[in-house]
Amino acid sequence: MNEQSPSAELFIDHTLSFSLPARNARGRAVRIGPVLERILSAHSYPPPIRHLLAEAVTVTALVGSLLKDEGSQLTLQAQAKSGPVSLLVCDYRDGELRGYVDYDPAAVADLGVDRSLERLFGEGYLAVTFDLAVAEERYQGIVPLAGSSIAEACETYFDQSEQVPTMLRIAVDCDGDNCMAAGFLLQHLAEGEDGRDRIATREEHREWEHVSIMGGSVTGEELLDSDLSLESVIWRLFHEEEQVLVEQGPLLHRGCRCTVEHFESVIARFPKDEQAEMRDEEGTITVDCAFCSRKFALEA
Repeated sequence: MNEQSPSAELFIDHTLSFSLPARNARGRAVRIGPVLERILSAHSYPPPIRHLLAEAVTVTALVGSLLKDEGSQLTLQAQAKSGPVSLLVCDYRDGELRGYVDYDPAAVADLGVDRSLERLFGEGYLAVTFDLAVAEERYQGIVPLAGSSIAEACETYFDQSEQVPTMLRIAVDCDGDNCMAAGFLLQHLAEGEDGRDRIATREEHREWEHVSIMGGSVTGEELLDSDLSLESVIWRLFHEEEQVLVEQGPLLHRGCRCTVEHFESVIARFPKDEQAEMRDEEGTITVDCAFCSRKFALEA
């Protein structure tokens, strides 16, 4: 790989995957523009909530892109009490992204400059859920909403639940209605994946120490620079490595999957008496999709 890379515009709303075979490391990079603006436009979020959701969507795109099998899904869900934000949920499936935040407008207006997770959520937790399509398995890890950002809480998840050293760097630039976010994920692969001891059993991870120092030097300005392709960012960080393998990931798009048919199948699971209570005088059940801010009328 060299720094003569394709136009940076080619990597807007795409993920970029890379690996450092000699260092047992892999990574993802992403820059999200129009897709992010579509997700944010579903509601009139105030600036602090726009920034929070932009960060969470970017983390979701990075972690979700680690999934290998079509139809698999990643969901990030932060729930809390006593803070301005009561719920944040984002998910990723096959390049589809969506996200939503439920918050108290008055409490958000009083936030001030302190926008740490504790200040935003109060006491709460972050749940990271992987639904694996091929294996038909679901597994979930839950960590406290602690630290300065969703990215930091997600690093804690990988460290505690997966025992995989992980670095996440997120940059957000929201100016009025225009918003762009970018992210960088770096992981040290467990040698146990090839039948050897997991790295978590070792006292030293010299390869990870080396790679994390290089990856940690990436700046938010580099990640957001529209004149600098993500491939060039990777080259700048790791050009001294023996081999860097880079591959463009899938195109991202807002993927609200709400349809009348979907909601009818969900409502059908409720007992008949509960369905009757949901209906209005005309016999219609109205479902409000928080992700896309649309209402669906289900006829009797």
